This record gives sequence, C-alpha cells and structure tokens, in this order.
Amino acid sequence: ARVLCCACHSRPGRTCPAAALPGPGSLRGDWAALRPAARAPRPSMSGCPAAAALAACRQAWEQVSAKAKRAVVFVDAACAESLHWAGGGAGRLLEAGALNVKEFSSFEAGAAEQPKAVFVVSSLLKGRAVDIVRDIVSLSRFQYCVVFTAVSHAVHLLAHGAPGGAEPEGSSQAVFEQFEEKLCQWMGNMNYTAEVRHAPLLLAPISPHLFVTPAFASLFPMTPQDLARINSSRPEKKKFGSLNDLDFSSLPPELQLQIRTLVSGLNSLFECLNVREECFAIGTLSKIIAGDLANYSQAKNRRKTAQNRASVIFIDRTLDLTGAVGHHGDSLAEKIFSVLPRLPGHANDVMVNMVELTALQTKDETCSIIAPGCLAQPNDPAAKALWESLMNLRQKEAVMEVRRHLVEAASRENLPIKMSMGP
Repeated sequence: ARVLCCACHSRPGRTCPAAALPGPGSLRGDWAALRPAARAPRPSMSGCPAAAALAACRQAWEQVSAKAKRAVVFVDAACAESLHWAGGGAGRLLEAGALNVKEFSSFEAGAAEQPKAVFVVSSLLKGRAVDIVRDIVSLSRFQYCVVFTAVSHAVHLLAHGAPGGAEPEGSSQAVFEQFEEKLCQWMGNMNYTAEVRHAPLLLAPISPHLFVTPAFASLFPMTPQDLARINSSRPEKKKFGSLNDLDFSSLPPELQLQIRTLVSGLNSLFECLNVREECFAIGTLSKIIAGDLANYSQAKNRRKTAQNRASVIFIDRTLDLTGAVGHHGDSLAEKIFSVLPRLPGHANDVMVNMVELTALQTKDETCSIIAPGCLAQPNDPAAKALWESLMNLRQKEAVMEVRRHLVEAASRENLPIKMSMGP
C-alpha cells in the first residue's frame, strides 16, 4: 500500500519532512507528506505518488494558463500561494500570455483596452467571492470572462441546498451555468462570453514529499468550547455530551461546506493517483472527515475502477499547540520559519530582506524598493535541492550545505572568502 501521511510516519531510518515544521506556527493549512511504503508496487503515474501529486498540481494550473492569453488574471490569496509553490508564481501566467496579474479584490479592475478576464478563486462562488467578481466586472469593460474555482460543482450543489450535494450521472452543471448568466448580465450584454470551470488548485507543493492546502489554513480540530456553541445552536434538540458524539450532520453549515470542499479536493487528488484508499483517523474532526470521504458518492465511483491502493491517515493536530511554547527540533527550516516574518499574503513562506545584496544601503527597515526574497524557487533545481536539505538534514549538516553553496557562488564571482564558521 501507499501511505498518505498526515504526521510523522516515515520509514525507519529516514527523516520525515514534516518533522522540520514547528506545528501551527510554521506551515499553515492541512498538509500531507507523501512517501512510498515498503513492498509497494509502483503506480503507473511517474512511478511515485509524490511525483504524480506534483504533476496533478501543475496540470491544474495548465488549465488556467491555457485561458490566460490576452487576459487580465485575478487570483485570490490561497490560489496565489498554490501557484507560488507549484509553478513559479505570476511569471507563469505572464509567460502564458496574460496581460497582467492582479489581486482578487473589489478595488481592482481591468483597463478599457482589456476585454478578457480570468478569475481564479479557492472558495465557493457564493457570498463575498460573488460580490468581488461583480465589483471587478462592473468596473471594467470585459467581453469575455472565465472563472476557475477550486471547489467542485458537487460542493456548490450542497451549498445551494441539494441533499448531500448529490450530482446525478450525466447532469448539467446548473450552478456554474447560472453564474455564467450572471457574468453576462454584469458585463452588460448576454451575447458576451462567460465560462465557469472547476480546477483542483488546492495543493501547494512545499517539497516533493510535502504538500499543504492554503485554503484550509483556518481549519482546526474542534475543542470543548466548540461543543458548547454547537449545543447552544440547537436548543430544541438533544445535547451532545462530548466531541465524540458529533457527526457530519450535526456540524454548523459553514464547517460542513469546508469539510466537503476538503474531501472533494482529496478525491480529485486520488483520481490523479488512481488509488483506492483505506482511511484511518485519530481525533474527532479527523474521524468526521474520513467518514465523509468514505461516503462521498464521487469517491465511491472512483474506488470501483482504481488500480492502486493507499492508506490515508487523518490526525487532529491539536497537540501541536504545545509547539507554540518552544521548538526543539534539529532542523534549519524550523529556525527559518520561527525567525523570519511571513511573506505578505502567504501562510507558508517567509520574507527575506534582499537589500543587503544590493548597492542600496539604508537603515530604514520599512524600505520596500527592493522586493523581498522567499523560499519557493520551483523552477530552480539547485535551489529546490538546497531547500530539501534544509528540511531533511540535521541543523549542523544543513548549515554546512548552505556554506558550501555560498563558497561555490563566491568562487564563481571571484569574491574574497573568509573561511570561518563563527562561534
């Protein structure tokens, strides 16, 4: 079997990439480390589940790139972070022919000479997301709009009151079609073109064996305080005595949609891996998620034809709260996440001051003339290899590896080198 691991479940003698992370203060969002287990047959896709998952991330963004030519692209924060790690950020869309890449915000709009727009959102096409799309379209002169949502049509059906999000075989995508009509209305002409599509854009590949889901950075296991709120919201019904008594149907509607969106995203991943999963869960919320995945109708259809098998372990990471008190791991990546400030708009990358590498010398810490550096370098093989070393090697070994790279770079540029490791 293949193991999709949500905690430190590496093979003996190997360091789990997740061990480099100091809990909720480091990488935000549900995450999974993919590593083959012993005696496992190689899957047909790329020979490795991690490689197949990475290919799935890039393939999802290829759908967006195919529509980006001569368009203004508006991307929300979670999808931007996925693109940041998966394929080179905004540069990838610009190389595909995009005229500009902008924040998904009501304060943005297209220019008069820009008739095409592409929207990339991680959320349901409902509520605030709809308001932002309407604001942008109303302030622009678009004639062609394409909307990509990371949430499947089945989840949209659930959000609009369909029982269990049931989607009959061969049915039309009614919710998406209705939104296409709204787009044409906002553009001011029903003969203009509008498209709404689902693309599985939830995963951000931090490393070849570690993926996070930025859209779920706020999803956290339930506590006794949550149980009290759930009981107070159902005064006419029987009270729950403990968190273990909760099931999917007893959760607040917003949390149900969030869980179903995660389950739908996992199902899309498993479709790409062509696997039939067996689920294990530790913790109340994990059990609910695992149960919803087991009962998900699209997942049942996939399992009938899947060629590979996988074990999936869901774990409530509530114990990671202790990580906020002190971090004692022997990882340089952990130190980096603990010390450096977050990259603006991101939950899983840090901001590196690049001014020291330029001729611009200033004591003004708020100086923003030079764009900050970051850890994600998905298009640079050498940088990717060094990042893996920072995550997987012990701290002393990782420092030596960084030093080696610095010495080699200085030698290539004929710079003076001081051979000292310091105190």
